Amino acid sequence: MLKNRQVGFVGSGNMGEALIHGLLHGHLCRPDQIICSDTRPEKLKMIREKYGVKGTSHNIEVVKQSDIIVLAVKPQIMKPIVSEIAKYLDLSKLIISIAAGVPLEAIESCAKKELKLIRVMPNICVSVREGVSAIAGGKHALKEDLLMAKTIFDSVGKSLFIEEGLLDAVTGLSGSGPAYIFLIIDALADAGVKVGLSRDDALILSSQTVLGAAKMLLETGEHPGKLKDLVTSPGGTAIAGLHTLEEGGLRTTLINAVEVATRRSEALGKIIKNNLIPD
Repeated sequence: MLKNRQVGFVGSGNMGEALIHGLLHGHLCRPDQIICSDTRPEKLKMIREKYGVKGTSHNIEVVKQSDIIVLAVKPQIMKPIVSEIAKYLDLSKLIISIAAGVPLEAIESCAKKELKLIRVMPNICVSVREGVSAIAGGKHALKEDLLMAKTIFDSVGKSLFIEEGLLDAVTGLSGSGPAYIFLIIDALADAGVKVGLSRDDALILSSQTVLGAAKMLLETGEHPGKLKDLVTSPGGTAIAGLHTLEEGGLRTTLINAVEVATRRSEALGKIIKNNLIPD
């Protein structure tokens, strides 16, 4: 689907580099199909040498040479970036924004023209090709465009289509979610140390347990409650531990964390939208 398409990355930070790696690792693009920009000469040099792609310090060059443009920049600098490249954008180019909290209508308003836009919310795990990304299409995005976006983000994990209005919820769950899981793994490792395990052994045991449980859930397609029941036996260790987790309010705390993070994402999005849309 990406054959002979030129893919450009405005911004070559962690997310941009992860996507470049994913496209090349999955043989979806050749190095000569990819061009990226960055303000840091040392970063561009590293990416050119590591991946063999084209690099430039000029965002306009990326736009001119690309059929698909990934805006992999911080939301705080989206306004000057869009203003800089707007002249060279039109409906012939597919623009994919991964800037958290930036609505599609705000990008169009800033560019002062109709654009073929897709907004994606990936998470940090794309850096190890195990990310999850939610894809929301703009009013001019065609089915083919959405499938191209999915192809790109499936190269670094899994992706799904969702309405743009639900992306704040995605941010609260999967966008912020790795932080919750890192905390849980750290706590499990602390628990292992408390009951006599070495720190290194406890961290391996807790990390692999979370990885294995997630993989088992995805590969079996079973409800997590059913898999939980497979581990618990009458009067056993797992049910004793689960009782303590329920008593401590783990389930409620995680639900509250996702809800609070979602509301925070909504609030930040309003600020960003106000900054992007001209008076």
